[in-house]
Amino acid sequence: MLDARQLEALLAVIEHGSFGAAAKSLSVSLAAVSLRIKSLEAALGQRLLVRGKQVRATPTGQALLTHARQVRLMEAEVLTGLQGHGAGRARRLQSLSVAVNADSLASWFLPGVAAACARHQLLLDIVVDDQDHTHDALKSGDVTGCVTTLAQTMRGCVAEPLGLMRYRCLAAPALVEKWRGGKAAVSAQRLLASPAVIFNRKDALQDAFLAQHFNLRDALYPRHFVPAVDAFDLALELGMGWGMVPEQSLAARAQRPPLAEVLPGTTVDVALYWQHWASEPVLAQRLTRAVKEAAKARLVQV
Repeated sequence: MLDARQLEALLAVIEHGSFGAAAKSLSVSLAAVSLRIKSLEAALGQRLLVRGKQVRATPTGQALLTHARQVRLMEAEVLTGLQGHGAGRARRLQSLSVAVNADSLASWFLPGVAAACARHQLLLDIVVDDQDHTHDALKSGDVTGCVTTLAQTMRGCVAEPLGLMRYRCLAAPALVEKWRGGKAAVSAQRLLASPAVIFNRKDALQDAFLAQHFNLRDALYPRHFVPAVDAFDLALELGMGWGMVPEQSLAARAQRPPLAEVLPGTTVDVALYWQHWASEPVLAQRLTRAVKEAAKARLVQV
């Protein structure tokens, strides 16, 4: 049987980033944390952590982290249930870690799960990453679920289709007119000569747009990197370049300066999935239900 204090030490080291910070959070000595980890590794006959400037979990350590977080949630639910039988006791708020891409977070995820969080007294610890990379946080055991483009089910998880995130290529109207130059459509040459506004270096939506609608791959073009949703929109409004904007967020732009489609009627569709633990505690099941309902209401359904 796994030792609870040793698992607690493993979780603390990963969550706080170092043995010293873990010791402080657990109110024990640095030597005690180190001994617990070493004892757990000795009992399993495998290394659980890679020591260095940045401590990280090995594949075995990642599996244990997932287990430890599941146990922590189930224990918290049991305690909440017991406390609920006591008169006058305040219900304890519980936290779940999830990984979500920025576009989903702003346009449908938070608006869709906010009511469920309030109803079930749930706190969210959100990791923001590109939709092609959020599953890394689930694989490492850092989160209980993620919005991802990965359809293949990871070990110990379930991948449920959410729908399509639909993107349109937009820019300031004056800029689009300039690129057209009196013609019916913007040419690839003019577009590639102009800067693109890109969320971050993991963002491949612009490349997908060029490949899908201009048959251009590995195209070279100037780029602005603006890793904040509001600032990204502002950069487009200011005429700094062209960029991919989720259709789901266009309705909220009614009070903002207008943007025009670079190629009217063309889109890039990104299929999203909710990957989560196969064996979910009740609280995580409630979040999964809220995420699926939010996606059904706000994403394009196939």
